[in-house]
Amino acid sequence: MAIVAPSLLAADFLHLQHEVEMVNQSEADWLHLDVMDGQFVPNISFGPMVIEFVKKVTTKTCDVHLMIEEPSRYFEQFKKAGADHINIHIETCPRLHQDIQQIKAMGLKAGVAINPHNPASLLSDIIADVDIVLVMSVNPGFGGQQFIPNTLNKIREIKKLIREKGSSALINIDGGVTLGNAAEIVAAGADVLVAGSTVFGSKDPLGAIRELKKL
Repeated sequence: MAIVAPSLLAADFLHLQHEVEMVNQSEADWLHLDVMDGQFVPNISFGPMVIEFVKKVTTKTCDVHLMIEEPSRYFEQFKKAGADHINIHIETCPRLHQDIQQIKAMGLKAGVAINPHNPASLLSDIIADVDIVLVMSVNPGFGGQQFIPNTLNKIREIKKLIREKGSSALINIDGGVTLGNAAEIVAAGADVLVAGSTVFGSKDPLGAIRELKKL
């Protein structure tokens, strides 16, 4: 059964507490929180303060995705805000192993994220040390994009790498996940489905989450 992580980026921020409480009532497992800095990605979202308020309301695991430059400068702030997981990009971390160890030493789950243009082979030397591999299936920075089909091949490659390296990492797919393609994504080897527009843009968000949980 897939882990379902609605992405708060697609929520109605005018009624944020209501949106979080809806997720609380659902069968979702995690709440995915995209932090963007306007430098690594061409958009700005929110930071620790919003996550701190969300944490007061949510009953779900807070899966924080740092799409930012120099993420290690902010690990402590995001831990204090309530992050349960911190995912950092391989593209922004020249000392990736050190950063992963720092996250884990703080008692959090550590994830490494990888952009669509980068091959799965880049994960070879780190995959045994992480709890999550966050595979970007769209170009990061904006919600509502279409799933990049080659991601399915990348998922299979990462699954093979996980087995070869004796890793226990979960494969988390972020971007363009819909009720129409989710089964194929899970069949390729994904463990976690991040869903933004599919959940918060639905007329029946609880039903959409329920359908994803069946996979």
